[in-house]
Amino acid sequence: MGKQSWKPGNMLYPVPAVLVTVADKQGRVNAFTVAWTGTVCSDPPMVSISVRPERYSHHIIEETQEFVINLTTSSLAYATDYCGVKSGRDTDKIKDMKLRLLPGEKVGAPLIEQSPVNIECKVMQTLRLGTHDMYLAQVVAVHADEAYMDEKGRFSLDKADPIAYSHGSYYTLGRKLGTFGYSVKKRTS
Repeated sequence: MGKQSWKPGNMLYPVPAVLVTVADKQGRVNAFTVAWTGTVCSDPPMVSISVRPERYSHHIIEETQEFVINLTTSSLAYATDYCGVKSGRDTDKIKDMKLRLLPGEKVGAPLIEQSPVNIECKVMQTLRLGTHDMYLAQVVAVHADEAYMDEKGRFSLDKADPIAYSHGSYYTLGRKLGTFGYSVKKRTS
């Protein structure tokens, strides 16, 4: 078997499927799904999201320069999909999906209570890249639900059951294969 050559495209999959919450200056809140998100820097802690300018929440981010990334779980998969295909112009997705909101500590956008981790962000730079605008943002607060902590007080990814997105489908992440550095760790007999 050989390799097929394809035209250039985004083949970096799977990617996290997250719910991003925003609030405009009048206090109107929206949640929308983003699959193009990622870590940018650890010090200072920074992330990115890429949003199409046509999206309802794009103008809110432009106006407020802040948002919250809410990690998703298998129990939030339906709401994650819904918030990605419905527009906040047409419906109140928060109400439709029975998402419970908590106030942000550092930003005006709310946190989704059902999310295991909420990441409050302030935009530092906007890159206009074509079909999407990329928002490079500093992480200003992180909230982790105590229900997902292990016996040592660390966040347990296994308990959270996060979802990922790949080519139009949602997936759970599966089983742990090892920990950082396990390939070079000394083996004991």
